[in-house]
Amino acid sequence: MGSPSDHRDAPDRRDLIKRAAALGLVSVPAMGFLSACATGGGGGGGQGQAPVGEKTGKNPLGVKEGVPLEAFIFKGGLGDEYAKDAEADFKAVYKAEVKHTGTQQIGPKLTPRFAGGNPPDIIDNSGADHLDMNKLSTQGQLQDLTALLDAPSIDDPAKKVRDTIHPSTVEKGRHGDAFDVLYYAFTVYGTWYSKKLMDDRGWAYPKTFDEMVALCGEIKKAGIAPWTYAGKYPYYVHFNLFAQIAKIGGMEKWIAIDNLEPNAWTSNDAVRQTVEHYEELAAKGCFLEGSKGLTHIQSQTAWNKGKAVFLPNGSWVENEAAPTTPADFGMSVGALFDGGAGDAMPHGTLRAEPSEPYIVAAKGKNPVGGMEMLRIMLSRKHAQNFATKVKSLTCVLGATEGMTLSPGLSSASQAFEAAGDNIVSLQLQEWYPALTDDKIGGLTGQLLAGELKAADWIKRAQAEADKVAKDSSVTKFTRTA
Repeated sequence: MGSPSDHRDAPDRRDLIKRAAALGLVSVPAMGFLSACATGGGGGGGQGQAPVGEKTGKNPLGVKEGVPLEAFIFKGGLGDEYAKDAEADFKAVYKAEVKHTGTQQIGPKLTPRFAGGNPPDIIDNSGADHLDMNKLSTQGQLQDLTALLDAPSIDDPAKKVRDTIHPSTVEKGRHGDAFDVLYYAFTVYGTWYSKKLMDDRGWAYPKTFDEMVALCGEIKKAGIAPWTYAGKYPYYVHFNLFAQIAKIGGMEKWIAIDNLEPNAWTSNDAVRQTVEHYEELAAKGCFLEGSKGLTHIQSQTAWNKGKAVFLPNGSWVENEAAPTTPADFGMSVGALFDGGAGDAMPHGTLRAEPSEPYIVAAKGKNPVGGMEMLRIMLSRKHAQNFATKVKSLTCVLGATEGMTLSPGLSSASQAFEAAGDNIVSLQLQEWYPALTDDKIGGLTGQLLAGELKAADWIKRAQAEADKVAKDSSVTKFTRTA
């Protein structure tokens, strides 16, 4: 999202290395890639009574000049300054006032407004308290953004917007036939660490579960905790745990979990292997004492202070943790661990996918303006501004080419390059956040605190998934790849 942000059907991964270069994950010749995230939804056309202007080459969506725009932006790991910069351009071009709200309480503040038929026009729906986009989509509350995809891009009018963004962004943002969520950022998930600390201690990033357990023993001897995590939001651990299951068992078996198929958790040996690994880490005291009570910010601060070596997170962490990160920290990210010789995916496999979901309210007062705001944000100018200000990539292809990247972003780009086409992309946390973040998240918190055995975690996770599968009030989604 900037934190559990991330999210959708698997992209076509042919030529991913070329795409990595195009994304700016890998520059030539040099390497040069939230507090939680959200979900995606279904399609209305709120333009019926909303003011529409004349469509021109420079105004392809038909924004009505002078009509105010209201933006609600999640102010978490990525801040909201980048959005304010794009809003300033919108205001200058369309001579319209922009009302901006930066908050971490997207859901609590906007649920009553959607219910009352008075939602803001454009929303960065991220964070722990995000809106349920699946429900909004099903209710026809989300603007179908296909017109945005088909509009000419700002940088090259000969290219449609859809041709300037990573293909997985389009796949992830669909609910059925509607494209109604624009995942603006592109996040690398993994195990984060300080390169300086590792180098100073002579420790190498582990390749396997067994190597991690062994290294944890060495780290503890040095008087440092091997791991910490956001115990108040244990679903942060799922960024790694879920992806690790997919790496060991293969995407086909993970897709069965995404699709809520019967016995998808209990019949997958990769689930057992992964959850037992976390059980072992807990049993051997590998987590910083008190982690269970820490927020994501507190866990990151403890990590930055050298109290723990490893932290599960997404690439927004570099910006979010910047206030407490030492200048020579050398923020770095490692790929998923090998479980054994029988792993379905090779060493170096990485979870990387679009994140930071933007939606436009179909029943807002200016949905056309909301889409135009996104078109502005998808320009090279604002994609580069985003990378500079928040140390994260956008979905815009090639935007960071030639830029000097920060340590964490550079490390992530190298990990992405090394992964090649071995990229894990998950949907469960996006489609069913109440299941993953609340229900299974609670189980994970108990597991890491040593209060729950792996076998019980698996059994209860399956039971919770089965409840969702049988709940007719929950809209279901499926994927095939």
